[in-house]
Amino acid sequence: MRLAAAARLWGPPGLLLTFALHPALCLRPARTAAPPHRDYCVLGAGPAGLQMAYFLQRAGRDYAVFERAPRPGSFFARYPRHRRLISINKRHTGKANAEFNLRHDWNSLLSHDPQLLFRHYSRAYFPDAGDMVRYLGDFADRLRLRVLYNTTIAHVTLDKDRQAWNGHYFILTDQTGQAHRCSVLLVATGLWVPNQVDFPGSEHVEGYESVSVDPKDFEGQNVLILGRGNSAFETAENILGVTNFIHMLSRSRVRLSWATHYVGDLRAINNGLLDTYQLKSLDGLLESDLTDLAVVKDHEGKFHITLKFFLEESNQSADAITLPQDDNDNFAMRVAYDRVIRCLGWKFDFSIFNKSLRLSSSGEFSKKYPLVKASYESKGSRGLFVLGTASHSVDYRKSAGGFIHGFRYTVRAVHRLLEHRHHHVPWPSTEHPISQLTNSIVRRVNEASGLYQMFSVLADVILLKENATAFEYLEEFPMQMLAQLETITGRKAQHGLFVINMEYGRNFSGPDKDVFFYDRSVGHTEDAWQSNFLHPVIYYYRHLPTEQEVRFRPADWALPRPTAIHHIVEDFLTDWTAPVGHILPLRRFLENCLDTDLRSFYAEAMKVGAAPLIITGLAAVTRQK
Repeated sequence: MRLAAAARLWGPPGLLLTFALHPALCLRPARTAAPPHRDYCVLGAGPAGLQMAYFLQRAGRDYAVFERAPRPGSFFARYPRHRRLISINKRHTGKANAEFNLRHDWNSLLSHDPQLLFRHYSRAYFPDAGDMVRYLGDFADRLRLRVLYNTTIAHVTLDKDRQAWNGHYFILTDQTGQAHRCSVLLVATGLWVPNQVDFPGSEHVEGYESVSVDPKDFEGQNVLILGRGNSAFETAENILGVTNFIHMLSRSRVRLSWATHYVGDLRAINNGLLDTYQLKSLDGLLESDLTDLAVVKDHEGKFHITLKFFLEESNQSADAITLPQDDNDNFAMRVAYDRVIRCLGWKFDFSIFNKSLRLSSSGEFSKKYPLVKASYESKGSRGLFVLGTASHSVDYRKSAGGFIHGFRYTVRAVHRLLEHRHHHVPWPSTEHPISQLTNSIVRRVNEASGLYQMFSVLADVILLKENATAFEYLEEFPMQMLAQLETITGRKAQHGLFVINMEYGRNFSGPDKDVFFYDRSVGHTEDAWQSNFLHPVIYYYRHLPTEQEVRFRPADWALPRPTAIHHIVEDFLTDWTAPVGHILPLRRFLENCLDTDLRSFYAEAMKVGAAPLIITGLAAVTRQK
């Protein structure tokens, strides 16, 4: 009877059992769903991130790009503050060769679509930054790149797993707490954290990232700018005509890009203050370590520069603090300033990366760049690659790897490395009979953009076949990885090789060099090794150099000492097709290395329709000799 009453109250006995078990079921931990997995995760939809996304998409790979902003190129939406880029947009070269024209187009990304060249977005030689934002947006949309916008990756860590490609997965957690998992992490976040120097009074300093860009706000003011790079000079250029004077302070001297041949140094478009300084128009440059200084604000709101140790010795009010001019009435910065502006550039954001990734910074570059190998892979975590501006430690102050016209090629090199490592796709190459050797080199040194922009970083490699009857041509390989060429490319270097590099003269570049000196150019073939300006250099090795030989190569040498080396003499037109001055010495060098006669190329080259200019020139040389 009690059971019947219970059944009426609670329903069938089975249901009663279910209710009894329910609390226990609720106590069991819920099974967490595995985070979405992708083979490749790209952090950042700036130029480098979009460039890698393009290559991954063309290869049919599983990838996603994570971008915190609602559109690509968020850095350019804010910087440069005065909106004029210093990357040239040279729309006319007199040539129809698309590869050659990229040598002088510093803004376009690489793609198969000719409409996605920057020349269609701006006619200005130095374009507006807004045009770059528009271009990057179209690049992502037109190519249908897989970008997750408004997704901020707040934390990155490792999850070890022997089944993973690299022995671990990368776990990325976004701002909503959603986790994402990938096998390879490609960091293209750039440098965006402002560099700051901590000294007494630094709270009074305005940052480049927030200071007014309206010249009217600086009318009749005394301005001190901390920094000596393009952002500092860009800021000065904007207010040069309205201030009383501008003083610029930095620990290092001015580095002029035309003297160093480094595009990141001071460009002529921003250097008006150098004129006013040298022509005695009140503006000036000073050198001092910023960490030794202090800024004191007086009761009128003016700023005074003193030395930090003076401040440390005094506990008095600002009006009573010892100033350098109290002891030295000729102290350069004895005037009061109305504004002090910090323009010290940017650094990489390490904060989102867990210590397990060991993504440390290099001692040489402090906290500016993460430490990476010559292959752009992190030294701390296999499978983590740094792309774009943040990878510039590989060629800092040497080549263009920190800028679009350089890193579009280094990104492609990283993609080729990944294609072989994870998908068994060998590094792209072409194979030719040995009779085409001279022609192949001449063509590349005259049109290749990657060689031209990433000089002494990316080089072409020619792998000789047995008995030197044929050769395999690999383009734009990272030079410092030469010892690992077979592992990285899947190609064999068993019978000798040539490396084609572009180089400046060893003593031609430097902040203290007068690159406009009289008789600076070399015009005679026998003096080609003394060429100062950018020119092709061919290295011949009987055997692939070892890692030890690469590491301990002579100082200032791009590669270990070769079996033989040949400089093609510099050319005012950067056109290395002169039959006698360029091609004949190159052909003789190749013949000496291979102990063969390459003149038989003529009949065979005519069969394959080689370039008439080169063929005619070589034929004339052959007849002369």
